[in-house]
Amino acid sequence: MNARVKTSPAFWSFDGFALGARLGAPLLPGMIAFGLAVGSTGAANGLTLAESILMNGLVYAGLSQMAALGVWPSEMTSGAIVGLALLVFTVNSRLLLAGAGLQPWLGTLPASQVYPTLYLLTDPGWIIAMRYRAEGGADAAIILGGGLLFYAFWMVATTVGHLAGSLVPDPQAIALDLVVPVFFAAMLVPLWRGPKRALAWAVAGVVALAFYFFVEGWWYVIAGSVAGIVAGGFVDDD
Repeated sequence: MNARVKTSPAFWSFDGFALGARLGAPLLPGMIAFGLAVGSTGAANGLTLAESILMNGLVYAGLSQMAALGVWPSEMTSGAIVGLALLVFTVNSRLLLAGAGLQPWLGTLPASQVYPTLYLLTDPGWIIAMRYRAEGGADAAIILGGGLLFYAFWMVATTVGHLAGSLVPDPQAIALDLVVPVFFAAMLVPLWRGPKRALAWAVAGVVALAFYFFVEGWWYVIAGSVAGIVAGGFVDDD
């Protein structure tokens, strides 16, 4: 199977688009819950409906948005804007690693086709795509199909969350702050490959926790990701 994965060129098809949407559908409940949490948190921080829609549509990065909303300043100065931008970049930098993982597959396609598709790349979408590729698939439309599905439901969920959240002054009071960790923990289930591979997960978790407690900021996201990749390289038989 490894030889097939390495030699199959990427292509586009409507069947792949439909398959991506079907594979993404079971993850919609978590995506919707996540979107509701982000939308309600934005409302609690004073964002208008228009501002919420623009942020969720243009930034489209739920984890970094939650991080930014967690330190949202009472006064939006130029320094605060730069700080928020750096925070979002730091949290989103994990997608640099995700994109690198897709390059051997999508690198044969024109950049004009690849980069608009990567705008829709999310953590669950990446998991679906990598699992599909590991099984020998080559249709790049699977990323687009799942990505557009997630994007559409994300916009609806965050908008509903904002409208409902404006009625909830404290999202933590109804445990909406737990949606994010539960969502990402659930995404690990399809990636289980036995206890040997779990060693890399453990290393990533320990390093991330160490950075969380001893290094200020969101660097634990990057540190845990890099540590997990390095550890995975040592335990991977391939």
